[in-house]
Amino acid sequence: MSIAARLISVPYYPSSADWFVQVRQLAMPIWLDSGRPHSNYGRFDIISADPAITLKTVGQLTHVEADGICKSSTENPFTLLQTYLPHHHNTLEQLPFCGGALGYFGYDLGRRLENLPELARQDIGLPDMCVGIYPWAIVQDHQEQQSWLVINQHMAPAYNFLEIERVCSNEFQKARLHDLKQTLKSDENSFNISNFESNLKVIDYSSAIKRVKAYITAGDCYQVNFAQRFSAEFEGDSFLAYLKLRDSLPSPFSAYMELKEGAILSLSPERFIKLEQQVAETKPIKGTIARGKTPDEDLANAKALEASLKDRAENLMIVDLLRNDLSKTCTDVKVPELFSLQSFANVHHLVSTVTGNLKPGATALDLLASSFPGGSITGAPKIRAMEIIEELEPVRRSVYCGSLGYISACGNMDTNIAIRTLLCDGNKIHCWGGGGIVADSEIEKEYQESIAKVKVLLETLEQNFSKQKS
Repeated sequence: MSIAARLISVPYYPSSADWFVQVRQLAMPIWLDSGRPHSNYGRFDIISADPAITLKTVGQLTHVEADGICKSSTENPFTLLQTYLPHHHNTLEQLPFCGGALGYFGYDLGRRLENLPELARQDIGLPDMCVGIYPWAIVQDHQEQQSWLVINQHMAPAYNFLEIERVCSNEFQKARLHDLKQTLKSDENSFNISNFESNLKVIDYSSAIKRVKAYITAGDCYQVNFAQRFSAEFEGDSFLAYLKLRDSLPSPFSAYMELKEGAILSLSPERFIKLEQQVAETKPIKGTIARGKTPDEDLANAKALEASLKDRAENLMIVDLLRNDLSKTCTDVKVPELFSLQSFANVHHLVSTVTGNLKPGATALDLLASSFPGGSITGAPKIRAMEIIEELEPVRRSVYCGSLGYISACGNMDTNIAIRTLLCDGNKIHCWGGGGIVADSEIEKEYQESIAKVKVLLETLEQNFSKQKS
């Protein structure tokens, strides 16, 4: 049985914000954002809202809501999600998504896959996983400068697609877009924030890194990703904050998602796993240096990163880990690219590429679960690194270092690593900065790097939305 997805041509906008503002009044809106027009790396944006089914995992329970009925399950969340995805493989040639799952898989969902200690404090109320089954989406193709409303009626026969078509119609969207733009302009001060503060003093950060290095010396591990958290109080509309952030740090694997419990603002430069036509690809980032203040300094920094034996070794450790992870569900695992330089507004990165062919009978969710969470934000070996993270980071990571993305009904998948990611929870907004610690890591350099990675995010919000300014 095929998935009879319909494509309806709709207006194309250089910025998908113009589409998102028109549907965000619906439940659980999500925007998978390539960062266009300011970022040149990405191609597609996916926007949707009002899922037919929602799955939210909190600890050992996943709460499923469908057709107004709620039930709970202790089943593995990845396995449970698979039961709500269609088992058909009918692709839309020109688009990556034909309806399916959109949402996030938080770092702490890894506790459902591995037996980990429970030491860090859990002080964020967002679910460990929040995924919706969305039978429609607006997909913008920035390469072809075309936009489509994708409707997959097979996924939710009773869904009110006529209302979605009305909302996306030319007449409705032109009037609403004008009204919404005026509203956003008039509400520029409706987001306010206090200054961010780290949850670790310098002495505490230093002590934790020394402990990591002691574990490495003892042979427990080769690398551990360690992070500090920056938190502030906020009030107002988090979407206004996201619009400012994407202007300051356009990133190819960004995302914005709203749910009852809060919001996720992700400005991620890193792909976790992509699956297209049964070919898997992961692109770990390891190795970072700040952009220079002058062109000459910037070029020198880039060359220093490319020549750094420490950063190349750190990157190679994670490449080996991901080769092993992909091998669980893939054959012909290869490394077509090592240590490629990618440059963003705030930093240069070293990025490698690992690919594999999905084994017959395996699904996108099998691939995701067998590799989750991503090795680039845990360390090597993965489980021992996660145990050390749990011991030394005082609070749980929640969505940070998990993944946001889509799993399409046609079998495609693309997910990010949720770094450069902020979480709104109650009246608090949180952001993490971290890095991979290895045997020859220098504590002061690692501390400054963890700040450099998120400095542009924190300063953008403080400078534009400071409570002191208002």
